[in-house]
Amino acid sequence: MPRYVALLRGVNLAGKNKVPMVELRALFESLGHTQVSTYIQSGNVLFTSARPLKPKSLETVIHDRFGFPVAVMLRTSQELAGVVDSNPFTRADTSKLHVAFMAGGPSRPAADDLDRDRFRPEEFVVRGHDLYLYLPNGVGRTKLPAYLDRQLKTPFTIRNWNTVMKLIELSRQRAG
Repeated sequence: MPRYVALLRGVNLAGKNKVPMVELRALFESLGHTQVSTYIQSGNVLFTSARPLKPKSLETVIHDRFGFPVAVMLRTSQELAGVVDSNPFTRADTSKLHVAFMAGGPSRPAADDLDRDRFRPEEFVVRGHDLYLYLPNGVGRTKLPAYLDRQLKTPFTIRNWNTVMKLIELSRQRAG
């Protein structure tokens, strides 16, 4: 059975869009998913499913249960592991590296029209449904993600490199 990681956008941030992880796990279990676990409070759900899934179905049940819309980026454990292999910033300090998981690949014109010099020394690279961010001054003060959100017009959720690595580790542990 496929192992998935659901990455929820914008939950439990600054007291908004509260989603208790215990309730989120119970919701996924009520849908028939197994080996359900969560990692930290930012909305990372690891689970196994007997059937192929679409993010929209998860978004609908999460909205129905918690009362607000939540974009869900869904990756298989293999797709998540591929994020490491596709990392364009292999020599970067990983404490400054983040991955934005997009709901879909952006249009070619949108990706091509991005101003890559506007936020220097920050850098970004679009690879398929993933957006790699090198943020040497930290994620707290950067305006780059907001710019990318406006320009790419596809929902995404950002995780730091340590979280990505931990999710890969956890997805392998549970799948094995």
